[in-house]
Amino acid sequence: MASTSKVPSSSTSASASYSSRRWVKNISSIAARIYFLLIFFQIPLFRVTCRSGVCTTPMHVTSSQLIASEIFPVPLIKALLYPGAVINGLIQNKTVPSWDDLLDIYNLTSIKEASAVTDLQRLEVLAGSYFSVAGALVGLLKPGRMSMFGTLLVIWGLVKEGILGKPVNTDPSRAVYVYPTMLIALICAFSSVKYDVKKVVGSVPARPTAKPLQNSSKSKLK
Repeated sequence: MASTSKVPSSSTSASASYSSRRWVKNISSIAARIYFLLIFFQIPLFRVTCRSGVCTTPMHVTSSQLIASEIFPVPLIKALLYPGAVINGLIQNKTVPSWDDLLDIYNLTSIKEASAVTDLQRLEVLAGSYFSVAGALVGLLKPGRMSMFGTLLVIWGLVKEGILGKPVNTDPSRAVYVYPTMLIALICAFSSVKYDVKKVVGSVPARPTAKPLQNSSKSKLK
């Protein structure tokens, strides 16, 4: 009797492919949300000299530049700062900061009079902070490369100043410093790029292994 070879079920492979894509989508969405919380709740990621003094978050760097350049209205910038200010106020002083005191809290009242040389010397950190804030906001709707690109720019700016010494800093209290939370932000930024991960776990359509054997056997009989 001729033995019949079993052909892999297409429904099984399709189900496995769907499960893989769903798992990747969940991972990228979770990573994008964690990254959003890190940025908008202003968890300290680094310490670097900025236009308003010393900045520890991309949101602080971005807000100081936006107010100085008058690109966006002040109430909109306050709305970006307020969630993080509330979290930091509850943790440090167990009080909710006033809306009117936000600019004083972040030392942004006289930001327009400050010299722009500090920001120009750290263009990578400034540009990376812009991309990080925008990527965190856009990533809630559609995770993409913006968060990853911004985080890498910030890290390169910090490495250039901390290791290469550019620009030169003579004040130890204002020396660049990277918090361990930066590693979490970097992992979340890379994990939120879902289309790159799909290429790794995307399954190739399974081909029936019995067909080539059948074709070869028929050719021999002929």
